[in-house]
Amino acid sequence: MSEQPSDNSPVFLSSRLQEARVRLSQGRWMIGVSALVVLGLGQVGDISWLVLCIAFVALVSTLMLTPRHAHLAKISSRLVPQSVWPDTRIKATVEALPEPCFIIGPKGIVRFINTAGRKMFPSVEEGEPLSFKLRLPDFLDALARVTKGGEAEAVDYVERLPVARYFLATFAGIHLKPPGRRDKRPPDFVLLAFHDQTEQRRVEQMRGDFIANASHELRTPLASLSGFVETLKGPAKDDQEARDRFLDIMSNQAERMSRLIDDLLSLSRIEMKPTMGDAEDLDLKTLICQVGDTLAPQLDTLNVRLELDLPERPIIVRGVHDELIQVFSNLTENAIKYGQSGGRVRISGLIEQKHSDGKANAVISVRDWGPGIAEEHLPRLTERFYRVDVEASRANKGTGLGLAIVKHIIGRHGGRLMIRSEPGQGASFDVTLELSESL
Repeated sequence: MSEQPSDNSPVFLSSRLQEARVRLSQGRWMIGVSALVVLGLGQVGDISWLVLCIAFVALVSTLMLTPRHAHLAKISSRLVPQSVWPDTRIKATVEALPEPCFIIGPKGIVRFINTAGRKMFPSVEEGEPLSFKLRLPDFLDALARVTKGGEAEAVDYVERLPVARYFLATFAGIHLKPPGRRDKRPPDFVLLAFHDQTEQRRVEQMRGDFIANASHELRTPLASLSGFVETLKGPAKDDQEARDRFLDIMSNQAERMSRLIDDLLSLSRIEMKPTMGDAEDLDLKTLICQVGDTLAPQLDTLNVRLELDLPERPIIVRGVHDELIQVFSNLTENAIKYGQSGGRVRISGLIEQKHSDGKANAVISVRDWGPGIAEEHLPRLTERFYRVDVEASRANKGTGLGLAIVKHIIGRHGGRLMIRSEPGQGASFDVTLELSESL
């Protein structure tokens, strides 16, 4: 990192010299009048010859310093930068801002980075050109225009990893002395600030997805309800048997819409917050046993046996209780409904070996022995509303959102979801989560 220039540096001294020349030219008439007064007094009074010589030199100097010289002195002073580094007051102000901010010099050199900026761009160093680290054409073009005295500009900036984050980067000039109306000199520095718009973008995306998906999925049950209502008001108004049958169908369609709306809202809430909220240490063994107890009536109804094969020791992970309950409930319920022909579902767990940093992972597998899933469907199973068999999904009261919810929750917890299946061999859904303590 370069050092800030001292008061003895050539740049600092040159700047002070030019400023003195400008001030001298601005006060030349006052100096000339004072010199004439002193010379006049020398004619009538007893004044030292040395004082008279100094007054005479001052008078000649002011007469030689014409308005043109004064104008050139002002121009010359502007050609020499007031300072290469921002002063302490500017740094303190920028440091207090919660958003990532940079102060950039006239030649694109980074002169100061606040704490938020260092966290976001740890590789950027003060004293280096910004173009060394951020090689975005639109970004650098905007910086060049503002550096030359252009108006403030804003450019979109996207950070893809580890999760997508959206920023609006704004460039604005900093003038240490306010320019006059006719003074269009370039700014002394440029302030670059990153305004986080991730939440706003997520809300917009969520709204668009909700409208598109909800309108598509709700159209069929709404059309059915509307048709049955018209029938009950008309031809089947006095048909008791038809009325009872239609009311059962309408009840099922209303229940389907209710499940769909609940899943859409659940998925939207999860997607709006890509990181965990109030996390705590949880024992996956206890949590999975709770899931098994909750699904016991469904297991009995479909005549499916649930097998648990978990380690003796607790499996402690860091997470949100209700969200992990939802993950293993969705996976187990899917295995029961779509793999019921196999007659059993197994939930097993194992501890992976330690990583280089000393941490280990827990892998929980939910396995069924049903018809299995063809290979071409596996990459798309976690997409919204994607179904291998639409009729089978609706018959089992599926909304097509269960695995999408599972994927997003696991991602929030820093885990992975792997799906393995072969037709006729059942399917296995493996959830990998990092243990909260080393083995």
